[in-house]
Amino acid sequence: MEEIVALLIKYHLSIASCESFTVGQFACEIGAVPGVSKVYRGSLVSYQTMIKKQVLKVDETLIERYGVVSQEVALEMCQKGSLLFESDICLSFTGNAGPSAMEGKPVGEVYIGLKYLDQAEVYSCHFHGSREEIRYQAVAYAKERLLEKLKLRNNV
Repeated sequence: MEEIVALLIKYHLSIASCESFTVGQFACEIGAVPGVSKVYRGSLVSYQTMIKKQVLKVDETLIERYGVVSQEVALEMCQKGSLLFESDICLSFTGNAGPSAMEGKPVGEVYIGLKYLDQAEVYSCHFHGSREEIRYQAVAYAKERLLEKLKLRNNV
């Protein structure tokens, strides 16, 4: 995470996150890096659906049609999160860490949204392990994708 924060500071890029099943794990990790206050705007833990709707303003029809564990909701979460925090970058995490299937989706099904400046994309993943292991794997995967984007964009 230190390398990510150093690049964010170097290129004056602000970052935020909107987390559901990761329950603030990304926020905890980035917040532990000295100097991050220069670029880190904050995080919203929107664990329950009503918070996604009422605070983050995720379109209710998307939730009804695709469920909260979906690429469509992950995309909306990172886009709305970027607006909420007025950040250049916003990561979103939605998924099922268990213990059982949710919305007919298996344990380990995860969607990670990444809004980077004017572009947004969603990564569809399936992780294995305990609830904690799935959360850590999702955050690690997101950090790898973000670091790749920072290096590619800025030719580091």
